[in-house]
Amino acid sequence: MSTTDARSDDPSGTMDLKLEVVVLPVSDVDRAKEFYGRLGWRLDRTPPGIVQFTPPGSGCSIQFGPTLTAAAPGSAKGYLVVSDIEAARSELVAAGVDVSGVFHVGPSGPVGGRDPERRSYVSRASFTDPDGNDWLLQEITTRLPGRMAADTTSYTSATDLAGALRRAAAAHGEHEKRIGATDENWPDWYAAYLVREQAGEELPT
Repeated sequence: MSTTDARSDDPSGTMDLKLEVVVLPVSDVDRAKEFYGRLGWRLDRTPPGIVQFTPPGSGCSIQFGPTLTAAAPGSAKGYLVVSDIEAARSELVAAGVDVSGVFHVGPSGPVGGRDPERRSYVSRASFTDPDGNDWLLQEITTRLPGRMAADTTSYTSATDLAGALRRAAAAHGEHEKRIGATDENWPDWYAAYLVREQAGEELPT
């Protein structure tokens, strides 16, 4: 393989580096395995001495094992992106996880409840695993500009895609009210909305 073949389409020629695994420090491997399995995370096949789980829809996994890290158990912190913070919290509670209430970040600090404007990056909840490793749930439906390649649109689950389609449908309904007519070209409008929303670009009107 040539150097060019191994590089991305980025004009800078920078090599693609995809985050694959984050190692968690745990004191009891069996206890941690039971906990993350209870969350519904996929248990992956690994060499002996390594336990790996992948959250639903995630391209990155976690690993833990008796000799993988010298970090203190419970010292890790991770972020989990969700499209619906209330639904994600309900699933965790149903799995027996102690989850904080949903809160959003206000000008003076955390405020109880989901962000009234449903702004991305603002509504959150948190939980810990049995060792105290901290996980923050963060509701994101629209990425900040530059966070996603403009020519790449993908959804990690049917739930995420359905949520995006609902937002597009609501926005398209307002669009039809503004033009005072039925928009026969709605498939192209929807497509533009989905692509621009993920890329953090200005949405169609």
